[in-house]
Amino acid sequence: MMTPTPTDQPDPLNPFTAPAAAPDLALRRANDSLEHLIAQRTAQLAEANARLEDDIRQRSAADAELRQRNLELTDLNAKLSMAQQQLVQSEKLASIGELAAGVAHEINNPIGYIFSNFGTLQSYLDQLFDMLAVYQQAEASAPPALAQALAAKRAEIDLDFLRDDIPSLMRESKEGIVRVRHIVQDLKDFSRTDASQEWGWANLHAGIDSTLNIVANEVKYKADVIKEYGSIPEIECLPSQINQVIMNLIVNAAHAIGEQRGRITLRTGLDGDEVWVEVADNGSGISRENLSRIFDPFFTTKAIGKGTGLGLSLAYGIVQKHHGRIEVDTELGKGTCFRIVLPVHHVPGETPEGTA
Repeated sequence: MMTPTPTDQPDPLNPFTAPAAAPDLALRRANDSLEHLIAQRTAQLAEANARLEDDIRQRSAADAELRQRNLELTDLNAKLSMAQQQLVQSEKLASIGELAAGVAHEINNPIGYIFSNFGTLQSYLDQLFDMLAVYQQAEASAPPALAQALAAKRAEIDLDFLRDDIPSLMRESKEGIVRVRHIVQDLKDFSRTDASQEWGWANLHAGIDSTLNIVANEVKYKADVIKEYGSIPEIECLPSQINQVIMNLIVNAAHAIGEQRGRITLRTGLDGDEVWVEVADNGSGISRENLSRIFDPFFTTKAIGKGTGLGLSLAYGIVQKHHGRIEVDTELGKGTCFRIVLPVHHVPGETPEGTA
């Protein structure tokens, strides 16, 4: 058996005779180390990206919440501004009502004694005319010269005309004073400052009639007013505020009528435990794009300086305060009908949301 020669076996101490696989092992170890480092860095980068994405999400959520808060604050400011404007308008109306009631009271005093004096004056005139009749009968037996003088004077002053005209003048003047008294009383009934903040029973027909007298100057040159009153009971309400709603609707109806004389129809009726009032006109109507905004504060289609845009908004708030509702039926070129529905009995409780 032959022994191997030195060249047949590798010498571990001789680097030149090291196994050929050693470089591959070192390369694999280096690759493994590099891959581990890459994996570690990738994991760290993924973790950093995850934290960054989470931070971005949190920032986005915070930004969205901030925008929502800003929108809520803007809406709250708008509601606060609306409430403030309604409060200012209500205070103005209350002041106007107090002023109107004060003026009405002051006017009532002189009207009272003028009316009384007219009655007394009428009585005096009747006595004077009776006396003139006696004188006229005695004229026939008077001396010729006196009779001639009396006849000449009677012809000069046209006594027969005066006897006919003076009672007519007295009657017309008395009717004028009576009308002024009615207007003053209607003004007092309309303002009702003594009970403006107290719930009480009211006759809607009387309130509508007094309101018509107040706004007569706004309506009489524009439209004929037609009343179609139904049989309704008194309702428990804030009378002066309901009068304000009716006034706003009637004035708006008059303003909606063009150059040609129009028609305003007032209807009332009873439906179960609710009464309803309609104010209808044959005016210009309301366009579809404006219909959803007519109760918004400050919205108006009138020219600048012709309207505040608060009339219907205040009316809406008052009706809501009474737990009622306003319905609108309109057609361009044909007219508009506002229907107010109110409960007969007031139910104490929280004021509906959105009312002043």
